[in-house]
Amino acid sequence: MVERESAADIEADAARWVVRVDREGENPGLRAELQAWLAGDRRRVGAYARAEAAWTHMDRASVLAFVDMPRKAGPSLVRRRGVIAGFGALAASLAAAVVAPRLLSRRYDTALGEIRRVPMSDGSVAAINTDSVVEIAMRPRLRAVKLERGEAWFAVAKDPERPFVVESGPVRVRAVGTAFSVRKRDGGSDVLVTEGVVEVWTQGDAGPPRRVAAGQRVFAENEAGGPTAPSADADLGRQLAWRDGQIVLDGQTLAEAAAEFNRYNDRKIVVADPRLANERFVGWFRTNDPEGFAEAAATTFKGGVTRGRDTIVLRGG
Repeated sequence: MVERESAADIEADAARWVVRVDREGENPGLRAELQAWLAGDRRRVGAYARAEAAWTHMDRASVLAFVDMPRKAGPSLVRRRGVIAGFGALAASLAAAVVAPRLLSRRYDTALGEIRRVPMSDGSVAAINTDSVVEIAMRPRLRAVKLERGEAWFAVAKDPERPFVVESGPVRVRAVGTAFSVRKRDGGSDVLVTEGVVEVWTQGDAGPPRRVAAGQRVFAENEAGGPTAPSADADLGRQLAWRDGQIVLDGQTLAEAAAEFNRYNDRKIVVADPRLANERFVGWFRTNDPEGFAEAAATTFKGGVTRGRDTIVLRGG
């Protein structure tokens, strides 16, 4: 029969976890270990909440008192219980305001065509594009965001004590108070900065991070070697029009335009004529109006449109 873990041992382990997260920062391996530990016993969630609340509110001596304690009860048991009661009482008075939003990361998924705005507890805001997955974790010394798939734009509240770091595969983007977007692609990530300055790097790269300023963009490859040099881009407003549910075309080819509409819609646009696919187009459309785009393109280039259940075929004249 397996001996049931004591409440004192759970509280001690929770304190060790809080200190480890604060000292080692946020990374996928550590996060996975913590999630596994929390899932092992429902009492651990409350213990971690109490320890984190005490740590966050600067009662760190109480938490640190656990870090070097042995797990087996001994002469120090009475002292240990006193410490548990001390930071447990402190945490209980703060739990309603502090503990619940901070226990675990929050995950946001957007469906095809959905664009979602997410306010964060620190005053920052995320706009999450179609078919994307974002995980947000607010920690005492780090605001950690993981872009698992897709694209998101962040307006970051200033907090020099807690950097805002986006993880997109091996690519990292760090900011304090700024606004920028990250789009995860095959082989790397696109970073567009609309306000302030961010630092971009790839894990495993020995070089310094690239500083990217407002009005600039950079592509950071997943392989070590560093991001490309930032370049000025006057087209950022058009590329971020998706935040308002728009697709703005300013000389893109019909093939490029069709691929953009297909990001948002189940019915896919197919440009059947290769010559038509290379024609360039200017226009403003809603992301959910692929038929309107196809009709406008067909009229402009004297072509035709064939509608199917799953496709909209754009043909040349």
